[in-house]
Amino acid sequence: MITLLDYGAGNVRSVINAIENLGETVKIVTRTEDLLSADKLVFPGVGAFGNMMRILREKNYVDPLLAYLRSDRPFLGICLGLQALFDHSEEAPDAIGLGFIPGVVKRFAINLSVPHIGWNGLNYKQPSRIFDGLQGNEKFYFVHSYNVVTDDPEFILTTTDYGCEFVSSIQKGNIIATQFHPEKSGRPGLRLLQNFIESSAEPVKPLQVGSQTALAKRIIACLDVRSNDQGDLVVTKGDQYDVREDGYVRNLGQPVELAKRYYREGADEITFLNITGFRDFPLEDMPMLEILRQTSRNVFVPLTIGGGIRDYTDKDGRQYSALEVAAGYFRSGADKVSIGSDAVLIAEDYQKTGRATGRSAIEEIARVYGNQAVVVSIDPRRVYVTEPAEVPHVVIETNLPGPAGERHCWYQCTIKGGRVGRDLDAVTLARTCEKLGAGEILLNCIDRDGTNLGFDLELINAVTAAVSIPVIASSGAGKVEHFYEVFTATEAESALAAGIFHRREVPIGDVKSYLAGRVEIRL
Repeated sequence: MITLLDYGAGNVRSVINAIENLGETVKIVTRTEDLLSADKLVFPGVGAFGNMMRILREKNYVDPLLAYLRSDRPFLGICLGLQALFDHSEEAPDAIGLGFIPGVVKRFAINLSVPHIGWNGLNYKQPSRIFDGLQGNEKFYFVHSYNVVTDDPEFILTTTDYGCEFVSSIQKGNIIATQFHPEKSGRPGLRLLQNFIESSAEPVKPLQVGSQTALAKRIIACLDVRSNDQGDLVVTKGDQYDVREDGYVRNLGQPVELAKRYYREGADEITFLNITGFRDFPLEDMPMLEILRQTSRNVFVPLTIGGGIRDYTDKDGRQYSALEVAAGYFRSGADKVSIGSDAVLIAEDYQKTGRATGRSAIEEIARVYGNQAVVVSIDPRRVYVTEPAEVPHVVIETNLPGPAGERHCWYQCTIKGGRVGRDLDAVTLARTCEKLGAGEILLNCIDRDGTNLGFDLELINAVTAAVSIPVIASSGAGKVEHFYEVFTATEAESALAAGIFHRREVPIGDVKSYLAGRVEIRL
């Protein structure tokens, strides 16, 4: 029996699924006595430090949690479950941590994209039973903007390199905590969890220990999900956002089965885009929530869900906030939510006043779950101009002239599945959403969608130069060389594809085989 401390924020469903996948049962903490009587305790902290500590205090969990830690019974903290052990965090200066280990939590001060998102390795400083069966060259999944800092090397179990060397896990007796997410780290993560659960292995240090780690470029499989003409949820794919062929919605497979396949083939993340979400109320879309639940039972890499994440009033007049919609997705197994059309409207309001309201979907979700949980999906198309001064937008000089030979263009943002253009450019939208709290940009390109001509490198370079958060390149991949091109010609951290994976034209395994030795990837 594993006791799990779920304080009520973020995706703990994947942790439960991973533990159950290993043959264990999970008991959720519902009262302080559950903490005091636990034999093995897992604390998957997800979200923002201040919100976490506030809830722990409101539930009167702090004192029994400290009593458990001091008893030196088996404990595994994950992400914020690690950060909570320290004195305080720069993320919420007024919030006091548990103070179980001396030290603080600081924001990355580096010249790389923050949050640190993706698969990175471990520098092993001490032996531990949780390393049994690991080779030492495995990569684990990270998603965080803050890292723990302690002056006492006695507690440092591993470090990881990302612009600096930071502490990625600690151990104090039977107390273990990781900054990375074992439940989202595929087979190596499941092995680490199994070692914690069994508690029988001798402390070991993996054999293949390098001198420095490196963040892998991510290959992401995207599944556009919508109802077909028979009312079933299917994976489809558009041609410049048109998902119909001969009058019918393209049906490229079942969402859960395709997600399982991509997990087996080595996808680093999987993204579901509910492309009817702007019309249908997501919390009444039970099949989509069930798809998330079923996928998270079998797929142990990060899951992103997009579609309809905004404020709603249902047919009975009840109001739902975007935060409630996002919470429904998180509780069903999503790790991140993607905001599309609503992000454009939010940014337009911000541009009018120059002030954040604190009430937008981006701000509210980031405040509770952390900015790493908020992805903004941008769907732009090229608009050519003769001279940059013709429009009040960010204009680039292009090597792909327009129909009249124009050498300049701007990227017009669209909403409602690309059908409605807005007077806002993609670079301004990305900058604005970063200011409001977004942690990642999913950068599509309507002109390249379904063309197999390669990613729009000019668009990607314009946006990556304008923001300091990670950018996912999307739209246009048609061969393995396109992935190499986007990773070497731009600063994109990830590349996403859909149709070529669904139709097996370019399998994920072929992409990774081609990139191996050329680009840092997770094998």
